[in-house]
Amino acid sequence: MDRLQAARHFFSQLDGDQSERLEAIELELATTGTYTLTTEELTAGAMLAWRNSNRCIGRLFWQTLHVIDAREASSSDEVFEKIVAHLRYATNGGKIRSTMTVLPNEYKILNTQLVRYAGYETGEGVMGDPLSVRMTKQAQRLGWVGEGTAFDVLPLMITDGQDVRLYELPEDAVLEVEIVHEAYDLFDGKTIKWHAVPAIADMELEIGGLRFTSIPFNGWYMETEIGARNLADVDRYNLLPLVGKSLGLDTSKERTLWRDRALVELNLAVLQSFEREGVTIVDHHTATKQFKRFEKNEADAGRDVTGQWSWLIPPLSPATTHIFHGHYENTIKTPNLFARSGCPFSGFHQPAKEELKG
Repeated sequence: MDRLQAARHFFSQLDGDQSERLEAIELELATTGTYTLTTEELTAGAMLAWRNSNRCIGRLFWQTLHVIDAREASSSDEVFEKIVAHLRYATNGGKIRSTMTVLPNEYKILNTQLVRYAGYETGEGVMGDPLSVRMTKQAQRLGWVGEGTAFDVLPLMITDGQDVRLYELPEDAVLEVEIVHEAYDLFDGKTIKWHAVPAIADMELEIGGLRFTSIPFNGWYMETEIGARNLADVDRYNLLPLVGKSLGLDTSKERTLWRDRALVELNLAVLQSFEREGVTIVDHHTATKQFKRFEKNEADAGRDVTGQWSWLIPPLSPATTHIFHGHYENTIKTPNLFARSGCPFSGFHQPAKEELKG
């Protein structure tokens, strides 16, 4: 569909008579080949993009998205300032707010997420997050020197298309939660933590035929994203063997189901820790019930719910949820969010399954 058709399609989804606005857009397109959305239109489009995101289980809250229009930023320094403001606003002392900042297309955040832990290759394997090894090397080539711990926050790398600049996030912009089980020492005395805000940085937003290529956004975590993926995946922090040993489980054979038992306790520790610190998080059973409410709301509004089943099911006990037994057409509607061209697809993303939750 051409840009005018795409604009008509988008504005047909908005309330009220849009004929006068579409006439102005048609004239602007004829004159310049493009058109500019107002902040209100941008916000409406971003909300619809969330509602249409097939991989997201948290779409019940699509109308609560707070959109920051930062298209006026004119330097990498200003872009970084907007990102820091985004993180501070979204973190909100632990009461996480779903937030998207729309930056000018001329600037790109090279990081896949605003907050990621470094991964250092050593003779004994990776210290930190193996998913971040390549990004860590890139930051080091630009002059960054981390502390070498398992949870060093990577700097942001921002480019204007010519130069890449490195920016360290201030401590007050990155809220972290130490993961501690209420009944067991799961980690043999080691400090394990995770950051509070899952802020995706490598996606594009499409609204009415327009592409916005620098749009960091966040929701809040579902506990399995941390406890069943980030900390548990073999190619991530791979903590299940340590947890199993700490719990005194028989890890010599699979039929003891030690992995399953360790996985439950690890996820419980994540939930307990976030709740203890007053940081927003949702468990996977509650999230699936919220998605069921979203399905009902959409049906009541006369809309079909599309989805990518393999993404909607939680990675822990999926068969206990209605989603596992359901069927969803993976039809792409617009507005929507897409992988950014030339950027690793790890935002809405296997293996790191952090999504826009709330």
